[in-house]
Amino acid sequence: MKKNHLFSTGMVISLLVAVSIISCNAAPKKSGDGKSFYQEKYRPQFHFSPEAHWMNDPNGMVFYAGEYHLFYQYYPESSVWGPMHWGHAVSTDLVHWKHLPIALYPDSLGMIFSGSAVIDWNNTTGFGSKGNPPMVAIYTHHNGTIEKAGGVDVESEAIAFSLDKGRTWAKYKNNPVIKNPGIRDFRDPKVSWNKEAKKWIMVLAAHDRVKYYSSPNLKDWSFESDFGMGLGAHGGVWECPDLFPVKVEGSGETKWVQMVSINPGGPNGGSATQYFVGNFNGKTFASESTRTNWIDWGRDDYAGVTWSDVPEKDGRRLFLGWMSNWQYGEAVPTSVWRSAMTFPRELVLKKVSGGYLLASSPARELALVRDQQLTTTVSPETISGEKEVNLNGVALSQCELNFDFSVEKGIPDSFGLVFENGLKESLKIEYSKGSAQFIVDRANSGSMSFSNEFAGLTKAPYILKKEVRLHILADAASVEIFVDDGNLVMTDLVFPTESFNKLKVFSSGGKIELKNAEIVGLKRIW
Repeated sequence: MKKNHLFSTGMVISLLVAVSIISCNAAPKKSGDGKSFYQEKYRPQFHFSPEAHWMNDPNGMVFYAGEYHLFYQYYPESSVWGPMHWGHAVSTDLVHWKHLPIALYPDSLGMIFSGSAVIDWNNTTGFGSKGNPPMVAIYTHHNGTIEKAGGVDVESEAIAFSLDKGRTWAKYKNNPVIKNPGIRDFRDPKVSWNKEAKKWIMVLAAHDRVKYYSSPNLKDWSFESDFGMGLGAHGGVWECPDLFPVKVEGSGETKWVQMVSINPGGPNGGSATQYFVGNFNGKTFASESTRTNWIDWGRDDYAGVTWSDVPEKDGRRLFLGWMSNWQYGEAVPTSVWRSAMTFPRELVLKKVSGGYLLASSPARELALVRDQQLTTTVSPETISGEKEVNLNGVALSQCELNFDFSVEKGIPDSFGLVFENGLKESLKIEYSKGSAQFIVDRANSGSMSFSNEFAGLTKAPYILKKEVRLHILADAASVEIFVDDGNLVMTDLVFPTESFNKLKVFSSGGKIELKNAEIVGLKRIW
């Protein structure tokens, strides 16, 4: 959900004058001597976060000329939500990021809400040339003046373009390209080129459904169809959709995936992202999903979308989400900055009993930050009760964990891992046989007073097979848990008063066979 505070256009313009005087459109300056840079308490060390101030949804993710572009919802004047801009960063490897100046500022049409970006390779817009194709951003204008007056037609869709690899931008003089049809929530366009239909396809969120539009040139759009009435979860407003084809693993079959976020209404409260698998013919999407599917069952993965224009020779569908939840996102106990992104993930569609599963795992570029000199292994053994792991200097606040268990001899009542510190604060990751669920318990994890919504259990249903693998990325204030190559994912924030420095493996109500385990330190990316 975009925080729909009432900012008038006049207020936005006044703010922009102040911002331009202060920043002169420059990238934020680094603080400190380099050694202290990005070292604040709870600052992520291998996840993307802005240098300062508020960030939420990833926007405009596109690959061009060797660079992954990440734009994002950004308010450069505070660490809580305000008039939205598009912040900007680039990476050549999906891991190490270079901050660039703000790309898009609010204007007389409104704030710059979420959207996408594409490379117009055939210059259908006429903004560039085939030799220098334009990068085109498609985004939502949110008009605070109309909102303050009580109007419904607050949001419309607009475009901007860049001819210098996204460094500078010009807004289209005839914006908006899609006017509001009388829907209060009408936003977050995701655009892609449809080879079969030979036209651009846009999917955007419209309160309780998504809408599909088509265009020959990104300027003139025609409505095609709706999708979502009565399907999936409807506990809140639909947002940040994405539509893409993907091959089914191990087959020549191709299916289409329709992702859409919802807030509130997630499986564990607040924000989350659901998906549907089916077919898209250039006009309509037909879902084969009969149940609600979640790309991440944790509390803190929202508004995720995928990169456009990833080269065919790469072949991956790469995903990134906002690592927070609107229930408490503005209140988490960080200073200087607020919010981070998930680690980039590779999406894989698998054929399973009863349908399809969209699995996700850390992008292979994670290998670039593995510190092979800071690695510890755990020998196979049978666990009954608790067993503390010798970390051998690996910091639990900056590492990757792989634990392989066998349950062929039976499943204990519960088993899993516990992160602890000297204050007896803990984060517990367990599997419960009785409820057939993975559970993340952060009720005693440290700082929680900032929100009554934060503490408690995160639960996800899961049926174990003979073996189970827990793959965990632990950063200063987060854990991303990937079960069995991403068949189940749970992302949760955590704010221990002191960093966790003890790791225990436990089994209760029976024994668990630990086949092997490895804990690897991860290098900081800044």
